[in-house]
Amino acid sequence: MENKLEIKTPEFVSVQFSLAGLGSRAAAFLIDQAIIIITYLLLFLLFYFIDESISIFADGSSILFAVIIISIFVIQWGYFFVLEFFYGGRTIGKKLIGIRVIQENGHSLTLLSSIIRNLLRIIDALPTSYFIGMIMVFFHSKHKRVGDIVAGTIVVHERSKKKKDKKSSMEEELNLRGLYIGSQLLDKDVVSSYNQKDWELVKVYYNRFLQLPYNERVDITEKLAIILLPKAGVNLSTLSQNEKENYLLFLYILLKEEWEYEL
Repeated sequence: MENKLEIKTPEFVSVQFSLAGLGSRAAAFLIDQAIIIITYLLLFLLFYFIDESISIFADGSSILFAVIIISIFVIQWGYFFVLEFFYGGRTIGKKLIGIRVIQENGHSLTLLSSIIRNLLRIIDALPTSYFIGMIMVFFHSKHKRVGDIVAGTIVVHERSKKKKDKKSSMEEELNLRGLYIGSQLLDKDVVSSYNQKDWELVKVYYNRFLQLPYNERVDITEKLAIILLPKAGVNLSTLSQNEKENYLLFLYILLKEEWEYEL
């Protein structure tokens, strides 16, 4: 059963996530472990070709044995840390299954939270085969293992994308407003002024735009315009409500090319 979690950002934008349960997390983990095991095999072959006369069980091979043990730890821990931190909370397994790790406040993983949640895999793996981790994910209300609890992270399902050959209502809205990638409303160079947090804000705005009651849309548009549009050098004092909406929606179009992840 998928649990829903609604997070309200400091900018008063509500975002709803589907929490990833034990099944999807275990499937992603098995894929990742298969990749890691293949890496181990390649590593052992490398050491073998370096000196095929050395056996890791021989008395004179203690240095090589130590190097292999350290390498195993680095690969096992580094694989998850590097991919999750630098690849938007996704390992290869998570990407294939369609889940990702985020902070509990809805923001992307920080360096510290990624380090903590992955170092604590040592505890989650006890006593064997990730027993503690599986029990925690199964019984915890937010499907958290020990590493998630300490690091303040959650694992969520990616939002499914609509087929490209079906025009969404929002795409029709953009056409009616004359907004498309070749428009001159904002220069494409402004993309460099925005970070992933900005992208997530404008993406939520875009996805909820047509569902928002008018008064709520006016309120959220004003708040996001104050946060986002000055970064593009836009003078808010001269803009109408409709123009602010157009700027924010066009900003979504520009940032999508930079920040949208293909699943």
